[in-house]
Amino acid sequence: MSNYPSRIHLTKREMELQNDEQSLDLLRSEAHIWNHIYSFINSMSLKCAIQLQIPDIINRHGAPMLLSELVEALSINKEKTQYVFRLMRILVHSGFFVKQSISTTEDNDEEETKGYLLAPASRYLLTEEPLSSRSLVLAMLDPILMNPWQQMSKWFQNDDANPFLTTHGSHYWEFLGEEPKLKQFFNESMANDSRLVMSVVLKHCADSFRTLNSIVDVGGGTGTVAKAIAEAFPDISCISFDLPHVVIGLVGSKNLRYIGGDMFEVIPKADAVVLKWILHDWSDEECIKILKQCKEAIPSKENGGKLIIIDMVVKNHKEDNNLLMTQLYFDMLMMTVLTGKERSEKEWAKLFLDADFSDYKITPILGLRSLIEVYP
Repeated sequence: MSNYPSRIHLTKREMELQNDEQSLDLLRSEAHIWNHIYSFINSMSLKCAIQLQIPDIINRHGAPMLLSELVEALSINKEKTQYVFRLMRILVHSGFFVKQSISTTEDNDEEETKGYLLAPASRYLLTEEPLSSRSLVLAMLDPILMNPWQQMSKWFQNDDANPFLTTHGSHYWEFLGEEPKLKQFFNESMANDSRLVMSVVLKHCADSFRTLNSIVDVGGGTGTVAKAIAEAFPDISCISFDLPHVVIGLVGSKNLRYIGGDMFEVIPKADAVVLKWILHDWSDEECIKILKQCKEAIPSKENGGKLIIIDMVVKNHKEDNNLLMTQLYFDMLMMTVLTGKERSEKEWAKLFLDADFSDYKITPILGLRSLIEVYP
């Protein structure tokens, strides 16, 4: 006979409790899986609302907008009227719109006594909003950028640089030049993001620029970052540096110039190099090449030389786990579309050391991103 204690016979109540807990675990697991399977529905519903211009229509209405008023204002097949409520219901649940009761003397159903208003997030989906994320939504949810996710498992088994190459047969930057619509969405979204970021940086980190006589914004696109610095500091000579086809035809100002070139080959000389959301696009090896070109372009630390990097620093946000989730989303995006990654402080420090920089300072003032000052 075994000396180990055992309980072969469970009471009926114990069996019921055990089965109840197993059932609950199974149902919770099923719901967890379903929420991940169907999470794309939130994104695609938001894209639909933007394409139908629902945020703009509600905003122009200037008051809580009844469902019947919204339907009348939409350019849709009126046979689809019944489905507008269902689209709006999920967007209200997702926090993009709110419903407010409207005083009425008529005996209407519930939907005709409540009107739609913009939630705070939807103000950044308006067409005329300078800080709008509208173009980013339309770019990221375009089939061109959605289809590579379907090829991820295939990419893990081949020699391609990323799933985008597996899907389209060319690299993202090359492909972008052949797709005017996507290029427009990309440029608009980057410009709008730069306006937002620089409004915060120049308000809270202006001292990072005060001692500089010159800056070059590498990968500056249409020049939004350089323009903001040039306007805030008229005595700083600013250069927006990007590929020749990006800057051709762009007109500068008294203290702003556009220069075309390749950051992997040479970067114009300046007291400081600005890299806003550039390095996360590239692999460690490519980043080291860029950083070494930056080091060649600036003076020594003693003479005021430095890099000003605006990028993500991945860490566990105990106060808000959603921040980490968004950073991980971006990391997967970099893996799928480009060759880059989102980096932890340890990974950033290794890059700076490998590129022969001496020190760095991180200022986490940009929510998902930080301002990183790096010294030669």
